Amino acid sequence: MGGILYIVPTPIGNMGDISNRTVEVLCDVDFVVCEDTRVGGKLLFLLDIKKELVCHHEHNKRQTAKYIVGRITAGESCALISDAGTPAVSDPGEEAVRQAHEAGVKVVPLPGPCAAVCALSASGLPSVRFVFEGFLPDKGKERQARLDALAKEQRTSIVYCTPHDIAKDSAELLDKLGNRRVTVCRELTKLNEQIYPTNLKSLPDLIAQGIIPQKGEFALIIEGADKEAVKSDAFWADMDVPTHVEHYITLGFSKMDAIKKAARDRGVPKGEIYNEVN
Repeated sequence: MGGILYIVPTPIGNMGDISNRTVEVLCDVDFVVCEDTRVGGKLLFLLDIKKELVCHHEHNKRQTAKYIVGRITAGESCALISDAGTPAVSDPGEEAVRQAHEAGVKVVPLPGPCAAVCALSASGLPSVRFVFEGFLPDKGKERQARLDALAKEQRTSIVYCTPHDIAKDSAELLDKLGNRRVTVCRELTKLNEQIYPTNLKSLPDLIAQGIIPQKGEFALIIEGADKEAVKSDAFWADMDVPTHVEHYITLGFSKMDAIKKAARDRGVPKGEIYNEVN
């Protein structure tokens, strides 16, 4: 097993979801990398596994990733875990995986628990195309930009919320996205698991009334925007095709690039735009 970085998913609540392969890898590697050694240590204790733990979190990820990769290239094997779910997905472990690839280290992912996919599968909303947003930014322009992007997103969106932020997030999502279907997934795989299909208009009241308690971690599965509604709100909605193309040319794009961008905006083949302006 020497010289390998294993990406090892861990249960998001129910210890029964841990796989035999996960246990085997954790037993066989030389050391384990985790975001919080208290959480990682508890998992290993429950599995009766004794391993060296290396702390790898958001504030030290570049330095520790270099240290981790150095040990692996020297011949050791490592298991990367997260506090819960699949590591390196909305998780500082992403940096360790990136540096491992740059160093030519073999990376072996194990399948396993992932709150986003678990929630999506139970949502009843379209899953052919979806986008994972993770947690919304706390405040400021970045938060508003993310909400604006979600308002135009036609794919099903997966948004994580903490119990502290769920009331504020639900109110702002309604304000920016309008009334869309949403499935609230709370405390997935745990004793108080709740899967509640509703809509964004009803969600703030459901939270205020305690029907959806502000406890545990949340995953919101949100219906995508209606294609025609997005078009009607677009900056180019009142432009004819030549004006739309000219808009991009005045911004410095070549005529062909302007045609491509206009076609992408309108969701039509670029040949259709080309024929209208030539």
